Amino acid sequence: MIWKYGGTKRIANVALGHVVADVSSQHGLTERDIVVSVGANGLLCIFPVGKTEEEVDPMENHKVDHVWPLNSDTLPRRKELVKELGSSYGSTTCLASEVSSLMSLRKSCLPADILSKYFLIKSCLNSITTLGSENTSGSVYLLDLSKPLHFGASVQIQEFHELASFKQTIWAADCDHEGNRAAIGTNRGVMLLNMETGGSSRVFDCKSDVLSVQLVQSGRVIICGLRNKAILTVDTRQKQIKRRIDKSLTTSMSSSVCCLSSLDLWDQYFLASSMDGSIKLYDHRLMQRGPVQSYEGNVNTHTSIKLGIDPSEKVVMSGGEDCYTRLWDIKTGEMLLEVKFMNSIPSAVCWPRRGAFTAAWQDHRNYWQDHSLGAWLGSYEGIYYMDWL
Repeated sequence: MIWKYGGTKRIANVALGHVVADVSSQHGLTERDIVVSVGANGLLCIFPVGKTEEEVDPMENHKVDHVWPLNSDTLPRRKELVKELGSSYGSTTCLASEVSSLMSLRKSCLPADILSKYFLIKSCLNSITTLGSENTSGSVYLLDLSKPLHFGASVQIQEFHELASFKQTIWAADCDHEGNRAAIGTNRGVMLLNMETGGSSRVFDCKSDVLSVQLVQSGRVIICGLRNKAILTVDTRQKQIKRRIDKSLTTSMSSSVCCLSSLDLWDQYFLASSMDGSIKLYDHRLMQRGPVQSYEGNVNTHTSIKLGIDPSEKVVMSGGEDCYTRLWDIKTGEMLLEVKFMNSIPSAVCWPRRGAFTAAWQDHRNYWQDHSLGAWLGSYEGIYYMDWL
């Protein structure tokens, strides 16, 4: 079942994220599901989510339209499962530039209830339209959601903390499982950022844009996806002067690598997609041997489209330039669903990730029992919610 939220055009085509935060209302302080969206021109919005209209002010929530399947009356479970999306009025901020990615800190030495309320935002002052400029900088910001949100009251700029700024384009970032370091992919290589101090060091230089990065093995290894089609690994334990790329740990795709996504349950594996629609599964220890699984049928020529992985890591989802949304079985490569319910590219997808936050949720949240496979999707047309039946 898929629903569309009215009034959300152009506000979620870049990235979507899910977080749990405290919300202050007339009924007091409550813990709520929150959706964070990033859209065109650096627009960032924060939405409260409810299971019923009573949880979200019915006068302020976004109108919901059921868009797929059209014959839902024949299904055993129907529209009752829709997520109500509250208004982001007052909780909207426009950053100074285009945003390149949105990422949650997955694990940390910080208490889990604090950690789950932070998002790392990578703001890219250079977009594809300004690629190659040497006069603008990319920045890394922290959006602090640890304090109670007051919807209807403006999000104060103090809640955005600029952690670091680089005189280069920032294309991607990923944080290690401890939340201590982040790998930053730029137009000149990869930087390693200390999340506590904001200090950084260059770990890899290259002449091709690093469009995607993943930190694996507790941050010891960085997997890099490049515009020149290459996928390579960098060992952060080596000193930069001695650091060499192990050719046995490199491979290449058929087009520019636009997205990498590592698996938490099987951290030696990662998914990669390229701008010609190819989606592959690799073992980063044996990359030179090529992919261990392929996922056929996606359509792309030049667009950077995100991959979504469900919490059980059994399903991968991607949008296509033909405006279709497709799901595959990660293990077998079988296509499970191919459906078109919008007329723009489904470029952003978010499944609430289970792994890092299970301990914080297990005593007081039943989200996974109710909607273990619910996903948020974003495009120029707006925000959608998919409940996998």
